[in-house]
Amino acid sequence: MSRKILIVDDEVYILHILDFSLGAEGYEVITAADGEEALEKARQERPDLVVLDVMMPKVDGFEACRRLKNDPETRELPVILLTAKGREVDRKMGIEVGADDYIVKPFSPSKLIQKIESFLSV
Repeated sequence: MSRKILIVDDEVYILHILDFSLGAEGYEVITAADGEEALEKARQERPDLVVLDVMMPKVDGFEACRRLKNDPETRELPVILLTAKGREVDRKMGIEVGADDYIVKPFSPSKLIQKIESFLSV
């Protein structure tokens, strides 16, 4: 059975790149365009891991991560924040809201896949 990854980003080209890259590695990919949709899909689809942008409309990635980690149904779900916000204060905020990892854009899809594999192999 393939592992299911929820990719959340309001930039369509990022969704396409990750859908293609992860699909080629055998992952099932679910996408969402904002934090609100991500919260719904995390509960409905039960992904194995979430890759979450920070700067998005409606509910931003920090708040979406906080809600995922505070919900008993999703608190164990690994969350990787993938964002253009590269300042130390932003990284610190990501850790405070419960993110399991923090990757700054631009990024290498192959390195992201390595991170995903490290979380899912545990």
